[in-house]
Amino acid sequence: MDSAAIDRFEASRGRLASLAYRLLGSAADAEDAVQDTFLRWQTADRERVEVPEAWLTRVVTNLCLDRLRSAQVRHERAAGAWLPEPLLEGDPMLGPADTFEQRESVSLAVLTLLERLSPVERAVYVLREAFSYSHAEIAGILGITRSASQQHAHRARLRVTAERRRGEETDPASARRVVEEFLAAATSGHTERLVALLTDDVTVVSDGAGLGKRLLRYRTRERVASFVRAGFRPTPAKRRLAGGSPAFHIAPVNGCPAVLAVVEGRIVGAVAFEVRDGRIASLYGVAAAGRLDRLGEAWRQREPDAPVIDTW
Repeated sequence: MDSAAIDRFEASRGRLASLAYRLLGSAADAEDAVQDTFLRWQTADRERVEVPEAWLTRVVTNLCLDRLRSAQVRHERAAGAWLPEPLLEGDPMLGPADTFEQRESVSLAVLTLLERLSPVERAVYVLREAFSYSHAEIAGILGITRSASQQHAHRARLRVTAERRRGEETDPASARRVVEEFLAAATSGHTERLVALLTDDVTVVSDGAGLGKRLLRYRTRERVASFVRAGFRPTPAKRRLAGGSPAFHIAPVNGCPAVLAVVEGRIVGAVAFEVRDGRIASLYGVAAAGRLDRLGEAWRQREPDAPVIDTW
């Protein structure tokens, strides 16, 4: 393959990776899909490819759909122990973030909701909401009719919005202040203050550090506050599991503020927060081995702010 063909693919790599990540919710799987797309680009009759960008988009999208439809992946995700892989702000795999829809489409809240869609509905939703493809273009990518694309988009949008209550978009500085208050209350045992920071319909979803077979889910302010308070209470067993006493940093993850537990430069846990109207509407806790690799690598390559809590 000549250098021009390689350059053409590399010019699209970032967009393909961010598309694959939104479809699969896994950075590692997204990288595999992009690499498989490159291999197909190598062997393609490129002289007959009229629009390389459209061709590459079609290939990576359908590779992702094949994976979502596979029996193994359906079993893994149906088992109820799957959460999206969190990514640190600035990771190119997060892709476009110019509009509210683009930013929301990569949040852990929406990526989790997309699991409830069929693979085709998920693809149409992502292509439409995050990448602004027309229904005619989506029809060409997925091999469906324009009318079918519109119907899939409508159903997907209804299912996503039915599960979410939107408030005013919170600016990052305000959202961080809410999370700082939350962390102070969670680690000090001030349960009443903790409850006051939660919305009436708050939810928490956690992988339980991967120790169980299913995700942990809690609703109601009191139950969420109790779970959080127990989770942030330091114990010798937790320190052994983490490999030491973590420091807590706050950093943007998937467009939302997150608390990162860091031991000697290694991220051992992440809790991402969705802040709505000045209170916390949802929390997503990830600590399972293998789900924090890319986040940790990005963390090691940057100069972090001082920890909010340096001893635990």
